[in-house]
Amino acid sequence: MTTTGSVSTSGPATTTTAARPSPTVQVLGVRHHGPGSARAVRAALDRLQPDRILVEGPPEADSLVGLAGDPDLVPPVALLVYRNDRPAAAAFWPFAVFSPEWQALTWGARRGVPVTFMDLPAATMLAGDDSEERRSGGPVHTDPIAVLAEVAGYDDPERWWEDVVESRGHRAPADSGTDLDPTQQPGSDPALSSAIDPFSAFEAITEAMTAVRDDQPETDPRTLQREAHMRRSLRSAMKTGAQRIAVICGAWHAPALTGKLPSATSDTALLRGLPTAKVTATWVPWTHSRLALSSGYGAGVDSPGWYRHLFTAGEHGLERWMTRSAGVLRAHDLPTSTAHVIEAVRLARSLAQLRDRAEPGLSEVVDATRAVLCEGNEAAVGFVLRDAVVGEELGRVPDSAPMVPLEADLRATVKSLRLRYDPTPKEVVLDLRQRNDLGKSRLFWRLRILDVPWAVPLAVAGTGTFKEGWTLSWRPELTVRLVVASMWGTTVAAAAAGRLVDRVDSLAACTAAIADCIAADLPDVLDGLLAALDRFAAGSADIAALLAALPELVRAQRYGTVRGTDVTAIAGVAQGVLVRICAGLPSALGGLDDDAARAVLGALDRTHDVVPLLPEGPARDGWYDALQRASGRRDLPPLLGGRIVRMLMDVGTITRAQAADRLHAALSVGSLPVEKAAWVEGFVAGGALLLIHDDELLAVLDRWVRSLADGEFLDVVPLLRRSFGSFAPAERGNLLRAVGSLSGSGRAAAQGDTGDLDLGRAHAVLATARLLLRGAS
Repeated sequence: MTTTGSVSTSGPATTTTAARPSPTVQVLGVRHHGPGSARAVRAALDRLQPDRILVEGPPEADSLVGLAGDPDLVPPVALLVYRNDRPAAAAFWPFAVFSPEWQALTWGARRGVPVTFMDLPAATMLAGDDSEERRSGGPVHTDPIAVLAEVAGYDDPERWWEDVVESRGHRAPADSGTDLDPTQQPGSDPALSSAIDPFSAFEAITEAMTAVRDDQPETDPRTLQREAHMRRSLRSAMKTGAQRIAVICGAWHAPALTGKLPSATSDTALLRGLPTAKVTATWVPWTHSRLALSSGYGAGVDSPGWYRHLFTAGEHGLERWMTRSAGVLRAHDLPTSTAHVIEAVRLARSLAQLRDRAEPGLSEVVDATRAVLCEGNEAAVGFVLRDAVVGEELGRVPDSAPMVPLEADLRATVKSLRLRYDPTPKEVVLDLRQRNDLGKSRLFWRLRILDVPWAVPLAVAGTGTFKEGWTLSWRPELTVRLVVASMWGTTVAAAAAGRLVDRVDSLAACTAAIADCIAADLPDVLDGLLAALDRFAAGSADIAALLAALPELVRAQRYGTVRGTDVTAIAGVAQGVLVRICAGLPSALGGLDDDAARAVLGALDRTHDVVPLLPEGPARDGWYDALQRASGRRDLPPLLGGRIVRMLMDVGTITRAQAADRLHAALSVGSLPVEKAAWVEGFVAGGALLLIHDDELLAVLDRWVRSLADGEFLDVVPLLRRSFGSFAPAERGNLLRAVGSLSGSGRAAAQGDTGDLDLGRAHAVLATARLLLRGAS
């Protein structure tokens, strides 16, 4: 709404003199991230030619506005503001090329017109406790777009906005030859400006918002404070001598900045006493998929690729879009012809006519794509939605933008390793024998230490230690984590080393830190970590903690050798930890209840797996001796008893015949069926191949199962099911055939002789099976 000296305020802010006429103030109420709004804002600025622009956003970022004219600042980007004393307390204000605020910033930056932000300072927004603000936030905000859409007869607010605003003049005039380039800010375009009235839509939206606010007044304290600060900023701009002022804000706020405004005194009262904090602002890259996660203002879009297309397509936008969608499908090896594209365009336009729409919207385009290009294949539709409708993109920020030293070091490292930030997940396999790949691995491990998970470990096939898999996916919020991590150092290596030392507060944390230290190649802190580990191990009587620590140490030793790290000291500490484990293992395992026994079983298995990787000697031999001593204890839990016997048999410490004797003894009279089942569970946990190929062990187990009474069998079935259910289907099949070969009836059934079978009982079983299968379907 254009006003010439009619922005009425009560107070000295409106005092004018005859020598200086009242300025013209144009309030442009927009939809954040709306391409129609962005196009209308640009046309309005071209028509108005303001000498000052106010934009909804944090005033702390005023010094960063000049970078909007830098060609290396490529949207999507975001303003990041964080507290200096608590960087995790941060807020983002994202911008896409189709954001009206971005168009205002670039318009002003490239013409030398002052642009300032006018929202409530981020220093105030970040000063309080978010939870307290939510508790005192008042009623739920009215969705003005939903209200207007309902009045207009629309059940979908997004569709209403698209019809009324977003689709207005989304194609450049035929006689202008304009194909809008999002990376360039064009000059004044008379053809574009004359094609549509650049102010009519804003006036209509402001009037509509005024009606909604009259019916449902704004009561949220934070929103009222924000609007009070916007008016204060407007009054300040009017005092600068500017003659034409453009104000770009959310449509909901437009009525609060037009007509007769509240007095400056009342606005000052609203803002008095608000807390503040010291903050820092900078530009950071953003992504399309996170445009809806704006904490500076809450309007986002779920289809940024489509909105970018609406803003940049120029002539023949629908044809261009369908061609792009066909390209997406072809990239996924799905055949799509030119005829498909032509028919999809026709169908989209026909659907728009049937639905009484001036132009095909996203719903018509997706329906036509599904029916023609994808031929009803929902998986193919998913490709188009992901790669075109969302169209993930990552913005770019120039090196001249303010950043913490840690981020600057990371950027330099990324460049030297020939990496690039990419929001799309990408799997890579590194060969640690290659120098560049080794450098990437070290960087990824250091970032994991700093809790900046750009790369997540990925399992790779094979047993070698020189291959390492990662999944890379950069997310904008990781920038905040870098700011938080800068408290530990100014470079990635120094910060990771500081973080490692800072997190060592227990034996388990110390061993994990040593493993990470080797992987991240941080030798300066290794000696200190090893000394701390020695102290923790010497003072610990917790065998479970030592069992958990040893595998980490052995892993660090193994991978350290691959990475060229001297691991002699680690090997010595690992053997010292193993000696302590062996001394206390038998007594530590005795007397455990079932839950405690199951909790320690995993650590016992992992330790047993890594002991062979240690050098031969007294420490390694002591492990098997400790297992022998533990297996002889009468108070050893059955689960651990069976598992230890299996371990000793697998390494050859006892023979299979001896293992069969122990199995027979464990299943003899004197123990409860549940205890016997737990012993069996521990014994078979090593895999089914042993039972498949050893008739003696299998026969002992088979005789025990067949000897169980009906009630006893029902008690042990859940335990047996858990044990044998972990085997692969092929193993279970082979085990079944092996069991069948132990009994005459089983052998006869396997050969097709059904003479001894009770067919009546078999029919009952089949009937039950049919019921189960019918329920599963």
